[in-house]
Amino acid sequence: MNIQIPFYTTLKKHAALLSLAVLAACAGTPTDGPVPEGHYRVQRGDNLYRIGLRFGQSPNTLAAWNNLRDPSKIEVGQVLRVRSTSSSTSSSRSHSTSTVSPTNRLHMQWPVDDGKANIIKAYNGTSNKGIDISGVRGTPIRAAADGKVLYAAEGLRGYGKLILISHNSNTLTAYAHNDTFLVRKGQTVKAGQAIATMGSSDTDRVKLHFEVRINGKAVNPTPYLN
Repeated sequence: MNIQIPFYTTLKKHAALLSLAVLAACAGTPTDGPVPEGHYRVQRGDNLYRIGLRFGQSPNTLAAWNNLRDPSKIEVGQVLRVRSTSSSTSSSRSHSTSTVSPTNRLHMQWPVDDGKANIIKAYNGTSNKGIDISGVRGTPIRAAADGKVLYAAEGLRGYGKLILISHNSNTLTAYAHNDTFLVRKGQTVKAGQAIATMGSSDTDRVKLHFEVRINGKAVNPTPYLN
């Protein structure tokens, strides 16, 4: 027996399937809302290098904490752990004092000889989250304080050949636009040790872009420099 399926029944089935597809697409990873303490929701334009710079963690650490098989693949709206469980609470409590109280500041030395006299762009907290220091290609770039190299590579757009040094549980310094690296990831360095040479990688002139970050937040480096 040849049974004819009414046209409107078929149309309703297709409409139902289409509605489910639309709902599934709309029910993707949320892009707003609260996140647990010590975590961060990925925003458009983020990558692990940028997130690591913001929170003072190496990309490899973030990848390990979040079980990322491919660190280059993160999605907008994805929630990532960015702080160790034991230190997230204490870090948030100490944030205001570490950036405000002079007694809690880590004393640093200028990363370039005569750096203070050669600042070409000051920190403003928005378009420039550090200070830019001019110089001659090949000028030694020095560690501002004792610490450990978290990152020494060229993978974060806008920073060129970048070095990140961790100095304690909440303080990190960044040295961007280098010409050559003199240290490697994981290496312990002393204050004043040459870590790179000045260059112009991913920028339009020879300079050092220097940042100080406390609990991941960029602060004005000048008060920290002796």
